Amino acid sequence: MLYAGSMPSADDAGEIAELGAADSADMLALARLTEPGPFEAETWRMGRFFGVRRAGRLVAMGGQRLHPPGHIELSGVCTHPDCRGEGLATRLTNHVTGVILEGGETPFLHAWADNTGAIALYEKLGYRLRREVNVAVFERAKG
Repeated sequence: MLYAGSMPSADDAGEIAELGAADSADMLALARLTEPGPFEAETWRMGRFFGVRRAGRLVAMGGQRLHPPGHIELSGVCTHPDCRGEGLATRLTNHVTGVILEGGETPFLHAWADNTGAIALYEKLGYRLRREVNVAVFERAKG
């Protein structure tokens, strides 16, 4: 999906903070719990990630991953099941989209075809289907 909207409004709640090395274990735990797509221990190093903490616990995040020329992928958007329905994914998607646009790049993202809730949210926020692709995820066998 490719972003076709205008600059999203800035988050006014002040909860969104940039994440980094000190947050990497929490980011991986949230990604493993929510399965937003491929996310490994070092994925946070691929671009800027942002999150929301409540009582010290990371409850939502989103960030950047792939950087083909002129574009940056919005990736890893996820919300802890205890906090769904609060608009955190919307706020983080808008925040990361704005950061990408401010850098002069075009935001894009991938969504699993059966993730209709996420696709509907992204369309509401200004993302449009550009192309359907087949994806294979490979993992090294354990042991």
